[in-house]
Amino acid sequence: MSRRRYALIGAGHRAHMYVDALTGPYAETAELVAICEPNPVRAAYHADRIRTATGAAPAVYGPDDLEQMIRAESVDRVIICARDDLHAPLIVRSLDAGADAVVEKPLTIDAPSAAAIEDAIDRTGRDVVITFNYRYSPRNSALRELIQRGDIGRVTSVDFSWMLDTKHGADYFRRWHREKKHSGGLLVHKASHHFDLVNWWIRSEPRRVFASGGLRFYGAENAASRGEGADSDLFGLDIRLDAVLGALYGDAAAHDGYRRDRDVFSEGITIEDNLALVVDYASGATLSYSLNAHAPWEGYRVAVNGTEGRAELEVVERGAVLPDEGLHPVLDPSATDAGSSGSLRTEGERLLVQRHWEAAREVEIPDAGGGHGGGDRLLLADVFEGPGDDPLGRPADWRDGVRSIAVGIAGNRSLETGQAVRVAELGIRLLADTPASATATAGIPAP
Repeated sequence: MSRRRYALIGAGHRAHMYVDALTGPYAETAELVAICEPNPVRAAYHADRIRTATGAAPAVYGPDDLEQMIRAESVDRVIICARDDLHAPLIVRSLDAGADAVVEKPLTIDAPSAAAIEDAIDRTGRDVVITFNYRYSPRNSALRELIQRGDIGRVTSVDFSWMLDTKHGADYFRRWHREKKHSGGLLVHKASHHFDLVNWWIRSEPRRVFASGGLRFYGAENAASRGEGADSDLFGLDIRLDAVLGALYGDAAAHDGYRRDRDVFSEGITIEDNLALVVDYASGATLSYSLNAHAPWEGYRVAVNGTEGRAELEVVERGAVLPDEGLHPVLDPSATDAGSSGSLRTEGERLLVQRHWEAAREVEIPDAGGGHGGGDRLLLADVFEGPGDDPLGRPADWRDGVRSIAVGIAGNRSLETGQAVRVAELGIRLLADTPASATATAGIPAP
């Protein structure tokens, strides 16, 4: 059987997962034949890793030669790990050149580019897969399963709070994410994960969004108002302390000027660090959502209310950020076992369900291990082997990507106007109003 030929577009930190997968467990069925990356240092870093693992070096191309790369290397599928605002043009160009696409969330950052992707898929008939690894985390799958089973009846409302701590949350204010024109802000870049979970958990589509929030902690003006120095040691990041970050972004800065370690209390930040939303769904359910990017602990709390009871999920990914732990730049607690010894808020997860007139009971969550609570490993199997018969409907495509970013895009518009925004007014055909009965996840019957 011939191996499917892949090209990697964007060779930053996130590309590690895909390089490891294609040169490791999926090497017999997939081959990473090319890298498309404008920075020669980052391209060489991953090319060397591929050569070491397989004995064969991938071809390296610049972004201007994307179409040539797909044709010359007979690429079947591209994996896009580039900056968020570049996703849409890279997807469209890849589809038109004859390759399918796998893309990191978010699918894109605004309504016009989402519509362009939709048009390209219609025009070419090609496939776009989006990698929502949070769906595969056992804790999130367990919540989906009990809702789908009808344990709490019909869902009436969801309360969802996400806390990013001062180690992980601060990192979005060091990188290109700090500019909304590149990331869509945290409502799109980060929260698209969370909105996808809600869409998937309750099998419905968002219809109307009202948002409030602002930049209230990071940035020069906020630091000055608190009388803090702009270069607080507690928020600094020295990428030289991490071999991977140093290799990818240290010497690479000389080629494109991109700094991975900007001061979180400097000028030029255009995204929010405190956000709250109310979202109405086609099914009649309502979501209340909040995100804080400077919390002292990291994790999330979800409560799902139904006509027959309530389910509650609490996840503590890091119980505290303590100054004597040092500034080691491990920034995603969901991908590590990083903890805080001695903290009363211990790392862990708990899922409770309580039906009306009954005592609460705890739902067992399997221990999968690995990145994102075990989600990465399960996701990669679906991406590279093809999805099997999944009763939970975890594999996602571009439609799920559009539905997830719709909440953030409408939220950004609401922040600008101060008004509630109807999702159908964003100008994307997929998001036109449809009956609630038509919004169930494909292949999954509504309860």
